[in-house]
Amino acid sequence: MITRQLYFKRAALVFVLLGAFALWLWMMGGTALGAANPGGQGSSLPWWAWTLILLVLNFVLGIVAVLGGVGGGVLFVPIVSGFFPFHLDFVRCAGLLVALSGALSAGPGLLRVGMADLRLALPTALIASTASIIGALMGLALPTHIVQISLGVTILGIVVIMLLAKKSEYPVVPEIDGLARMLGIRGTYLDISTHQEVEWKVHRTSWGLGLFVIIGVMAGMFGLGAGWANVPVLNLLMGAPLKVSVATSKFLLSITDTSAAWIYINSGAMIPLIVVPSLIGIMLGSWVGVPILTRTKPAIIRYIVIALLIFAGLRALLKGLGI
Repeated sequence: MITRQLYFKRAALVFVLLGAFALWLWMMGGTALGAANPGGQGSSLPWWAWTLILLVLNFVLGIVAVLGGVGGGVLFVPIVSGFFPFHLDFVRCAGLLVALSGALSAGPGLLRVGMADLRLALPTALIASTASIIGALMGLALPTHIVQISLGVTILGIVVIMLLAKKSEYPVVPEIDGLARMLGIRGTYLDISTHQEVEWKVHRTSWGLGLFVIIGVMAGMFGLGAGWANVPVLNLLMGAPLKVSVATSKFLLSITDTSAAWIYINSGAMIPLIVVPSLIGIMLGSWVGVPILTRTKPAIIRYIVIALLIFAGLRALLKGLGI
């Protein structure tokens, strides 16, 4: 009965969101802003076509992002900036909000099943969110083509890291370090796929927290979120189990991306015609992705994410070079 009620609640939320989206489209159609084409002069599609395309695209990205343990921004920004006729500043702002909404949508479910850990997420999120403010200010100050080229190089660099890094389902941590013991970063969770209770702890905590400074700067500068780097650091360096790393990464994005997003919003880089369909799509996709994550093996999704990043990274690099 509880499961059936949960599904009914989610179905009701889906209908409410889609109904609100339809109402918003109708209202925007009667305004000057709605009559304007967000695709610019070079676009042959009407404004409402772009909103529908973004809705469908972000629904798919929401599922893939949860399963791959990355924020929706790391897929959204290079794909939308490379293949849609939108200015990069608007896309980066939307990318941060997409990653944020996806994390807020998936976070409660991941906490409920015990895979996301608050004690692991809070110190890393505090450091990364502070650094992301600096990154956002740097990104707005640099010329667009420089940021676009840097974005392409960064995305391709992320692909290399993902290909070379061998993720471990259950890393071997001989002994918890002093900082992790002081912060209480350890715990247990029930692995639904194996029906076993897994006990875990971390080490090299100071190195991990130091890397989150760099992660935060890059996340704010490019609007990528930070899930692409969170998982390798939490899993390979600090020794958290892969599913804990993926789930905690998704949760801490809700803290990290908020700081950088406010910088972009304050600068006027938020356009509802881009943000609204993107947020609704990513939230619906995240709801679908959470129950799939608990029953799937991450290795398959990893290669899907890598393929998408190669494609989008090359496009972003070529666009920045004017090719």
